[in-house]
Amino acid sequence: MNDGEINSGVAYPAPSGSSFHASEDRAPAVTPDTLGGLRARHGHRDGAELIAALREEFGDRFGVISSFGIESAVLLDLVASVDKAIPVIFLDTNELYDETHAYKAQLEAHLGLTNIRQILPSDAELTEAEELWRSDTDRCCHLRKVLPLQRAAQGFSVLADGRKRFHGANRATLSTFERGSMDIIKVSPLARWSEDEIRQHFESRGLPAHPLAAQGFRSVGCWPCSRAALPGEGPRDGRWAGKAKAECGIHELVDAAHMSSEL
Repeated sequence: MNDGEINSGVAYPAPSGSSFHASEDRAPAVTPDTLGGLRARHGHRDGAELIAALREEFGDRFGVISSFGIESAVLLDLVASVDKAIPVIFLDTNELYDETHAYKAQLEAHLGLTNIRQILPSDAELTEAEELWRSDTDRCCHLRKVLPLQRAAQGFSVLADGRKRFHGANRATLSTFERGSMDIIKVSPLARWSEDEIRQHFESRGLPAHPLAAQGFRSVGCWPCSRAALPGEGPRDGRWAGKAKAECGIHELVDAAHMSSEL
């Protein structure tokens, strides 16, 4: 068996901090009616209240995606307050900062999270992606993040993420509920939270900061494509700086027409 791979029939839940590919078990198909029903039942909720409602409704078919980045502690703190065993998918691209790996370990211990699934690209994907960040960032992200997430998402109906409207660009009109490209409902429990509310939650809960925050990073991903923010830049302007790129591809939608600032 290759490093970073595991038999596709592995059973959930996996041990905290393990690195593996996901089971082939599939969740029930998501339809437009599913999305509409979720918006009707839960569109007024956010934060921990929304996470708790989705955990109750979907059980282990509800999970969370986290980059363990600059703002990640807030969403993960809310997750831990609801159920420390909620699955957390961590996409390890093999190009993350050492500080991010250290922060993951710190938050895992601080919050008591027990079901972090560290997802790696396959050996073949890593070989093809080795220097692609220099010439084709879209393909690099596809190999290091999108394809591994497609495998990890098997068995889930709903995946929550930490996107917020104040991030700007195409996130400015972010809906709390969206239909993802992998026939999965994407949920952003913090979509309506402001940057001040994120800061206040860090302070009120005594959450540790990502080590790179002190160096001016406002968003952090892979080391070749992330830098500290310059004065006057937006929260994500340090990602893929100088390139016509704002997202890695894991948040691609199939129902963009449903995007709305209302929910």
